[in-house]
Amino acid sequence: MRLIAKLILIVTLVVFPQSFQAAPTPEPNIGVNGYFASDRAQRGRIIQAAVVMEIPSGYHVNANRPLNKYSIPTSLKIDASGGVRVGPVMYPHAIVRKLKATNNEPLAVYEGRAILHFNVTVPANYQGSVSLNLHLRFQSCNDEVCFPPKTQEMNMGIDVVGPNDRVQRTNGWVFGRR
Repeated sequence: MRLIAKLILIVTLVVFPQSFQAAPTPEPNIGVNGYFASDRAQRGRIIQAAVVMEIPSGYHVNANRPLNKYSIPTSLKIDASGGVRVGPVMYPHAIVRKLKATNNEPLAVYEGRAILHFNVTVPANYQGSVSLNLHLRFQSCNDEVCFPPKTQEMNMGIDVVGPNDRVQRTNGWVFGRR
C-alpha cells in the first residue's frame, strides 16, 4: 500500500509540477495621484504641485538617485504647453536599506508615502485651463524580488484666473498648512 502511495505521489509531482511550486509574489498596487496647492491658478504666478506615491507596506520603490548602477531610478517627466513652465522636480529624501536579496548592499528607496514636489509657472497672458501630462517611471520591489519597471501616465488640470482673483489653498496635508 505504501508503495502505491509513493508511486502516485511521484507521478503527480512529475505530471503536475507547477501545482507544487510557490505562488509568484504579487506585484504591488502603487497609488499615484497629483495635487495642486490651491483650487485655481493665477495668471502670472507660480502654483505648487505634487505627485504622491502610496507604496504598500512590505514594498519599496528605488529612489531618484540610487546607490548602485543596477537600480532603476524613480523619475517624473512633465509636459506642459502654452508657455507654462514646470520644474524642477524635488524628490523626497531616500531611506537607505540593506536587504538580503542584494547581499546587504545599501539601497536608496522610498517607502510608504513619497511626495514629489514641483512648481508650475502660468504666463501672465494665459487663458483657459492648464493641463499637465505626467510620466512617472519607477521600479517596485520587496525584500526578495524587484518587478519590471513601469511608467504610469496621468493628467493634472487646473483652471486659470486673473492675478487678482482670490484662490483657496487646498491639500494642506501635501503642501503644509499656512
